[in-house]
Amino acid sequence: MPSSNQNSADISVTRSGVSTPSSHTPGDELTSPLALTQVELMWDEGKVERWIRFGRPVDDRIIDRQRRVLSFAPGSIFAFVRWQSNAFGTVLSRIDILRALEPHEAMTSIGFMRPGGEILLRMSGWPKVQRVLQLIDAIEQAGLDPIDICPDHWRHIHNRLSANQEPRGYNKERHAVWLARKALLP
Repeated sequence: MPSSNQNSADISVTRSGVSTPSSHTPGDELTSPLALTQVELMWDEGKVERWIRFGRPVDDRIIDRQRRVLSFAPGSIFAFVRWQSNAFGTVLSRIDILRALEPHEAMTSIGFMRPGGEILLRMSGWPKVQRVLQLIDAIEQAGLDPIDICPDHWRHIHNRLSANQEPRGYNKERHAVWLARKALLP
């Protein structure tokens, strides 16, 4: 709560959602907590595992020993992996590569994610999930961060794997073309 001699214009909201006296210079971009995409993670060994394979969260809130919530700024790209089993074996194996959106953008609802996001890739079934994880590893081995690659490449991987085809690799040349194209975007 601000002191009585501070006015509301002197208060800013930080990335963690805590109101603090304003100390930023004009032009700094702070993300409103309402604009963040929240992903609930859980780890109950051998039963339920929900985790982020890559991404840059702006906030991390621990709920209890097994659960926490990560928040992503609009425009962030991240991979959300879900696995679940019961007494008879695996019942769910899925990976989603998503882009966090602004509150006014149309989005798809995804379980354990609020409010939703743009799906760039969605694969179910352990063989396809495993193949996507291998492709992410290959991108990292090429010296690139999966967060920064062209979003169209994730759509390409989704479409090719859905059709049981091998996707094209992503290399530094393709990345240079993406960066040039991105520089031209408004």
